[in-house]
Amino acid sequence: MSGGRRRLGRVWRRRGPLRTRLALSVTAAVALVAVGVCAAAFLVVRSALYEQLDLSLTQSARLAAQRNPGDAPGTLAGECRFLAAPACAEVVAADPAKDPATPGLLPVDPAAREVAAGRKAPYYTNITVAGYPARMLTTDYAKGRALQVALRADTVEDGIEEAAQWLVLTAVIGVLLAAVLGYWVSRTGLAPVARLTATAERIAATRDARHRIELPPPGREDEITRLATSFNTMLGELEQSIAAQRQLVADASHELRTPLTALRTNAELLARADRLTPDQRDRASAALGRQLREVTGLVNDLIELARDEEPQPLVEQVRLDALVEHCAQAARTHWPAVPFQVRVPAEPVVVPGVPARLSRLLGNLLDNAAKFSGNGLPVEVELAAGVPGRGPALTVRDHGPGISPEDLPHVFDRFYRAGAARALPGSGLGLAMARQIARAHSAELTAEAAPGGGALFRLMF
Repeated sequence: MSGGRRRLGRVWRRRGPLRTRLALSVTAAVALVAVGVCAAAFLVVRSALYEQLDLSLTQSARLAAQRNPGDAPGTLAGECRFLAAPACAEVVAADPAKDPATPGLLPVDPAAREVAAGRKAPYYTNITVAGYPARMLTTDYAKGRALQVALRADTVEDGIEEAAQWLVLTAVIGVLLAAVLGYWVSRTGLAPVARLTATAERIAATRDARHRIELPPPGREDEITRLATSFNTMLGELEQSIAAQRQLVADASHELRTPLTALRTNAELLARADRLTPDQRDRASAALGRQLREVTGLVNDLIELARDEEPQPLVEQVRLDALVEHCAQAARTHWPAVPFQVRVPAEPVVVPGVPARLSRLLGNLLDNAAKFSGNGLPVEVELAAGVPGRGPALTVRDHGPGISPEDLPHVFDRFYRAGAARALPGSGLGLAMARQIARAHSAELTAEAAPGGGALFRLMF
């Protein structure tokens, strides 16, 4: 049964509302402090009252000893049954045989005999005299005798009871105030969290990331405000991501519409091949194959752009100098009319990365430079080894028309094509893909106008 209760408690702690748990936690903490303070106050008051009564008993015992230093065992004063009467006093012998024939008003226990014999220190006890509570001091008196002095303790007991009642009332009020305070703290402290939750639920219901959490005025920031600010920042990034996704879909649809239309036209044309001459059929087949390759390349580029980072199992140490030479040789095969001038350092340049992806990055940069270089104009490729604190850097420069200032901020945008490039082959994804691959390899790819004309692309690891 106890195990079941513990399991229920753990489930409630995990699944109970946060506001309720916080309110109960605050209430329990404040209530514990209030009850502890009241309990401590009760003990202090009780101790002070009894200490005052014990002091009176000590003074009464001293006076009784001074008045009757040689009294035989028996009662010295026995009127303590009344509140206004002085203390009762009795002399107790160590030997019970010396007790008087008439027993006294105060009880005699073996401990009193030991005090009379000198084997025990004086002590206080609570007793009942004539049906009333009393406090008794047993102390040494003379050789072989002890003195017992008692006073009515009604006033002390009444004072302790009254203090207990007031302290219990104070504790109850403290617990109620703690409950109110806990509810207020949970409601006030979790208000930003409630707004954050409501905003998240509204976004989940409407799929609209434009909603934001209302923040308090400046100067009242706290941890919850920082959480709300971070959530708003995340919503802004999500909104931009959704907008970029929609733009990508729209741009991809636009780019695919033309080649797909041409594919359908050529396919319909080949469907009536019996009406075409052999030369017309060959041209239509060649156009169909070329358009299929363009669409395939465009789709592959879109798939590549959908990847945000490189798969870690494929990362290895790559000889960047050898990779540059290999990519330049492949570019010479694709662009035989464009001379590629490559300069790499004599020592190996090694970076961590995925060789196929880095090869795609360099190939896109070289193809872009060759596309804008006129026949006979060189493409200059230079790799510089890294210095302490900086990694290697690669520059690719062409001697074409360059990049206009209005086009420079958009050269790495997806599907963006400058006015001078609209008549050239390509879909506008090569440079966007190159920058994405660079960032996935902790590198930065930038573009600028080259001194003397042309465009300069700089890849810094």
